Amino acid sequence: MTIPRLLVVDDDADMRQMMTQFLRQNGFIALPAQSEDEILTHLENGRIDLILLDVMLGNENGVEICANLRREQDIPIILVSALSADHQRMAGYEVGADDYIAKPFNPQLLLARVRAVLQRAQRTPSLAYRRKTRTFHFGGWTYNAKKDEVISPDGFQVALSRRETALLNVLLANPHIPLTREEIAAALDVTASGDASPEATGRAIDVLVGRLRAKIEKTPKDPRMLRTERGVGYVLSVDVTVEDT
Repeated sequence: MTIPRLLVVDDDADMRQMMTQFLRQNGFIALPAQSEDEILTHLENGRIDLILLDVMLGNENGVEICANLRREQDIPIILVSALSADHQRMAGYEVGADDYIAKPFNPQLLLARVRAVLQRAQRTPSLAYRRKTRTFHFGGWTYNAKKDEVISPDGFQVALSRRETALLNVLLANPHIPLTREEIAAALDVTASGDASPEATGRAIDVLVGRLRAKIEKTPKDPRMLRTERGVGYVLSVDVTVEDT
């Protein structure tokens, strides 16, 4: 089991130490930082699964740092601040923060919010998939994201539409994890019909899954890779290996 690596960013040494120690006591790897430069150094040196980012960092602004990170990173970010007015929270959400916690806070509340954000992040594709820098192998198939090519086990290239490719990316990011139609729709961020109702969303996803099956399954009516999970939705039921390209 992978232990989540959290980055605690605060220019207050006491607060930084308290949060770091508390998170370590609750099963996380917690690393301290106090500036944007230190954040970038940590990101270059290893995996970071979530950033707890204070809004007021001396001469730096956590909201601006969050906006800068969002241009290149899709790491979950929780803003932490003594500024808790609605417009201040909205400023954080508008630049891509996943959550916003007001100081002073109950440590158990912080723990619950961290776990919730990490859980959500595990159910969506990471930026590595959206950056198109990797090759994925699944069930004998190969998807080269950089070239946007899908190659069958027989070596033939199969053309996918933009929407089918987006669905494939969601599935490749979550192998063996049953995904509801709502989760898939949220990851794709649009329904084929333009109707936001649950019924229309479900129908749109079913149609899209059917189209993808027709292209990657030997027997689309008896799928072996993209299977229906009864009572849930769909699951990519094969192993996925990833390599940088």
